Amino acid sequence: MNAMKSFRKLFWLALVAVVVMATSCEKFLDVDGYFDDTLKYDSIFTSRLNLERYLWGAAGELPDESAIFGNDVIPGETGTDEIFTLMTEDLFHGKALTLGLVSPSNLRGMNTWNPCYKVIRKCNVILSRIGECKDITPLQRAEFLGYAHFMRGYAYWLILQVHGPAVLLGDEVMDNNQDSEYYERGRATYDETVDYICNELEEAAKNIPNDVPVANFGRPTRGAAYGLIARIRLQAASPAYNGGAAARRYFGTWTRKSDGVPYVSQEYDENKWALAAAACQRVMDMKKYELHTAPRVNESGDVTEKTEPLPANVSDLDFPYGAGDIDPFKSYCNMFNGTTYPVQNKELIWGKKSGSVRDFTQQSFPIYMGGYNGMCIPQKAIDEFRMKNGKTIEQAKADGEYSETGVNRTQSVFSGYRLLRGTNNMYVNREWRFYACVGFNGCYWPGTSCSNNNFSQQTVYYYNGANAGSDKAVHEPRNRCITGYVLKKYIHPEDNWYNGDGSARTDKTFAIIRYGEILLSYAEAVNHLTGSHTVTLPSGESYTLSRAANLENAIFAANQVRFRSGQPALSAEETTSEESFDAAIRHERFVEFFCEGRRYHDVRRWGILEEVESEPITGMNVEADASNYYVRTIVNHSDYRNRVCDKKMVFIPLERNEVRKSKALDQNPGW
Repeated sequence: MNAMKSFRKLFWLALVAVVVMATSCEKFLDVDGYFDDTLKYDSIFTSRLNLERYLWGAAGELPDESAIFGNDVIPGETGTDEIFTLMTEDLFHGKALTLGLVSPSNLRGMNTWNPCYKVIRKCNVILSRIGECKDITPLQRAEFLGYAHFMRGYAYWLILQVHGPAVLLGDEVMDNNQDSEYYERGRATYDETVDYICNELEEAAKNIPNDVPVANFGRPTRGAAYGLIARIRLQAASPAYNGGAAARRYFGTWTRKSDGVPYVSQEYDENKWALAAAACQRVMDMKKYELHTAPRVNESGDVTEKTEPLPANVSDLDFPYGAGDIDPFKSYCNMFNGTTYPVQNKELIWGKKSGSVRDFTQQSFPIYMGGYNGMCIPQKAIDEFRMKNGKTIEQAKADGEYSETGVNRTQSVFSGYRLLRGTNNMYVNREWRFYACVGFNGCYWPGTSCSNNNFSQQTVYYYNGANAGSDKAVHEPRNRCITGYVLKKYIHPEDNWYNGDGSARTDKTFAIIRYGEILLSYAEAVNHLTGSHTVTLPSGESYTLSRAANLENAIFAANQVRFRSGQPALSAEETTSEESFDAAIRHERFVEFFCEGRRYHDVRRWGILEEVESEPITGMNVEADASNYYVRTIVNHSDYRNRVCDKKMVFIPLERNEVRKSKALDQNPGW
């Protein structure tokens, strides 16, 4: 009897050990988690309809790249120097990173690794078993395969952005009945991961369509594949990932323990810039995309819609050689606030309808209009926006054109925007992108979907005692605008969060990648070429590139972005040297892509993370009354005082449990 009890005890211990071994396989392989899927495989491949559902169901499991403000696995805006918020880090995941709360044992909701590997596995299933589906034509089969390659490449790309080099599984569908050694997989290097992703996207581009029907908006096209390749090649060419001081500082000692190979190359390769420039040139040569513009309004029955005259130093030639026939304010802001339908926006290479962006506009609204006062912009970003004539605020101050004292004496109405009488001079005569993006003290908020005049057509103030002042955060002290500025980029004139009286919000479109990025990326890549390079892309296009031969084209590409925003062309002083042109491009990217999710990755690839994130968070003196408000003030809150910045924050770590389960899986440096 005792022997039988001992046998049973040993049996159950052994069974537990088997279960533990099975569940201890890498989470990114997580074969147990796909057991239900395995049962359904036979039905998945019995019909084209089932296969299509499976394919797009897999796509739906990818992280939402439009969720840049919080509540998703993408670190987002609150992990950059563009936005500072007092809201909880449980909602704004990027903020948890800046407060030093992220660790391998707690990624604070930013685990891109696991959901992306689930998608990768599903793509591998499709690629390995699509031959079983008998009711599809050869053309449909090719398209399914193209989309599977695209999604697999895109999933690896999301991993690379957030966590760094990936474990490349190829076409293998992992077996769930192997010994633990079977699941021991090491990471590829950064360059190996980049090449694999780009090859996947090149393969996808052969078979996915050039256009998709309106009903399928959001599905990637050939242009999306090429555009992502351009972005990835630019990142791989950048200082942090391409040898030099930044690569040594971040990754100099990070080597793969299996063979000692550096995860990030420590040898500079200029040809990577040529690859990036060629990838951008290919998208430009498609002649399919152009910057979004709205026509100039010279005469109108509604005088408020009239376009303001251009500054004297801005070319009045027709766009793209000037801004003479466009409305710079509407050309820019209508892309983001819901005015322009996505299918009408020729700048949109790949985008999606975003409930996340729409819903997070509530964070910008003042409390009495149904918001939280939380999407705060630091003074540093405000200062980055130029004057209308292209001068920096320092240059304009020296010329007597900029002041932080006094107010304007007349109301200015242009392009449907009202700059009210009494606005502080520091917000007068700023470039049009400033007015499209920033809500400042004394800014006018239309909110016209609300029929209650007490909550629409409002002038919002942030000084203590005002209608959006700190003293109004009675029920929740974090509901205050701590810098005196909020993000308005995605807010339509009709949007209102007041609960009732018709208040509504327009749908928003998020640009995953747009043509403006291609133009500035091309300029950046060409600028860093010191020799001549001939690049032949897998799709057959061949380009010979050098700074000397292509500088004029690079300047024209950058100037298109500037003209669209009503800014003057780059000066000879700004483009003569590699250093000055690079500085101009970095400024332009900061402003042009403000709060679009690009800054987080730009400061990392440029190797300036610690430099920019260590600067003080300043704003106006929101604790003062109206007479003392306009004083630059360092934010006085523990959420600022507790901020940390470390070079290890280039990548989010892998979960500790992941690393413990595989001896071959190396952790990110510093974690």
